[in-house]
Amino acid sequence: MGFACGSLLHPFISITMASPTLSQSLPKPFSFKPTIAISSSMVSPTSSSSSSSTGSYSPRWDNSILRQPTTSYDSPPEILRHWIELQQPLASHDRFTVASYNILGDRNASKHKDLYLNVPSNYIRWGYRKRVLCEEIMRWNPDIICMQEVDKYFDLRNTMEKAGYVGSYKRRTGDNVDGCATFWKPDKFRLLERESIGFKGFGLRDNVAQLSVFEMCRVESRRLVVGNIHVLYNPSRGEVKLGQIRFLSSRAQLLSDRWGNAPVVLGGDFNSTPQSAIYKFLSTSELNVKLYNRRELSGQRSCHPSEVLGGNRESRSSISVMDRVLNDCWTDEEVKAATGTANSHLVMHPLQLNSSYATVKGSINTRDSNGEPLATSYHSKFLGTVDYLWYSEGVLPIRVLDTLPIDILTRTGGLPCKKIGSDHLALVSEFAFSKSTIEDDNLTTPAVLCLD
Repeated sequence: MGFACGSLLHPFISITMASPTLSQSLPKPFSFKPTIAISSSMVSPTSSSSSSSTGSYSPRWDNSILRQPTTSYDSPPEILRHWIELQQPLASHDRFTVASYNILGDRNASKHKDLYLNVPSNYIRWGYRKRVLCEEIMRWNPDIICMQEVDKYFDLRNTMEKAGYVGSYKRRTGDNVDGCATFWKPDKFRLLERESIGFKGFGLRDNVAQLSVFEMCRVESRRLVVGNIHVLYNPSRGEVKLGQIRFLSSRAQLLSDRWGNAPVVLGGDFNSTPQSAIYKFLSTSELNVKLYNRRELSGQRSCHPSEVLGGNRESRSSISVMDRVLNDCWTDEEVKAATGTANSHLVMHPLQLNSSYATVKGSINTRDSNGEPLATSYHSKFLGTVDYLWYSEGVLPIRVLDTLPIDILTRTGGLPCKKIGSDHLALVSEFAFSKSTIEDDNLTTPAVLCLD
């Protein structure tokens, strides 16, 4: 979840270099034997992601999957997540795992109790959630972790350092206390450069993002740009969401160019659904904003659990008619926020991105028509997908940690729960550098961008 808060901020982009950090062995709190499914074909996330200005943003799910049994709190469901693998002939042996996780800020959990009415109070307390969150992370054992909604960074850092990670943090501006944190294993990656972005300095609200340039310790020619972002929550401010993604992507491209065309992976909470115009922008690199109502760009309004599980689409059909009437209601200021200039209705970003989850196919029990998870977040007012791991040319996803079926999620009564420490699910993907980058005279590594 994410909440916008307006306050003043001075423009700020800082670039700092890595500092010496701890490097300890990673603890394994308990054994984990994931089931692995093999997928032998690929799917492009852009092939089915087109959204027209006249279409509904409703999740394209099979209603038979959505009609779930009555929730039983006495018998909580078993939480099992499985690895799904994809055969990639062009994958090299140089591999790394990236996780993106909105961990639910402690203040937000306390401030917005109406979202967690069905969640036992002990599952909401930070002390319990911190333990569960860390157990989840250690279980997946990622090399790089992009976290969003972090407001207990120093507490969390102490635990992560004992597990062999080091980290960096950028707090949101204004009255907010949470921000983005990136952790990595210093025995696997060396930090070359990092950049913290405060969007308020560019007229794009109080959200923040991080960019990190890494180099593999074992293979110094392998460099990677990793981005971490938490996009504005407010469903009505689609122009700001577009502007934040556009700006982050342009900065990631600059860092990629500076470090020998290093590939890019983008991870974070984008606060936009797979059927939305913003998803189309990410997957196709451009969008004509005048074709859309800015208040419906993110698709978030279609994701109330009662609407999703009930399969009632009539209300969205009537709203889409009004959307067409409102498409032209863009002020010059809103167009400039989205595109960077008031003279163009076309917003573009320089990265050619694919989604790791849409590339590595899953089953209809966990995936939508785009190949994206059916849901990465669940509380009393939202059930849908807003989290992604995007990647550019130079790296390939070879496996992803699949999400949960809707019936399992609904049986929890809402997240967090006993085995999940947030109202989001962590996304985890293992990538391999492409063999083609080895043969290139200018050896480069992909960049990983995490979006909040």
